[in-house]
Amino acid sequence: MTKLIEPPGGRQIFRLEFSPSPADIDENGHVNNVVYLRWAQDMGTAHWRSLAPPDAQATWAWIALRHEIDYRRALMPGETAQGRTWVAETAQGPRYDRFIRIDGPDGQMCAQIHTTWVLIEQATGRPRRVPEWITEMFT
Repeated sequence: MTKLIEPPGGRQIFRLEFSPSPADIDENGHVNNVVYLRWAQDMGTAHWRSLAPPDAQATWAWIALRHEIDYRRALMPGETAQGRTWVAETAQGPRYDRFIRIDGPDGQMCAQIHTTWVLIEQATGRPRRVPEWITEMFT
């Protein structure tokens, strides 16, 4: 994934702001790459929790299957990042692709992330096909 990602027109976008803590800064003086992975996880779960009713959250959960991250610009101490996330138009069985873009305060992309999540039924821990109502809720 090297092409810059942008949400398709009309797509629902969830936003979250990140301010790195001193512990997020690595020996190179910028936000460590592992922090972006944590932020991707935080964005995915916050997006789900912002939309899904409590009974759905008690029944279903998402687990990450795969992450692919491109880094473009270092996020420096004291800078605040703007995260945006959206999902693919359709799910593939239990899998749903999510796209995340994290920009610095100057609007320049720091990282973009393509993740694949799997819907599981919490009672069994087993993957389940993504129901249409979830697709409608996200898109």
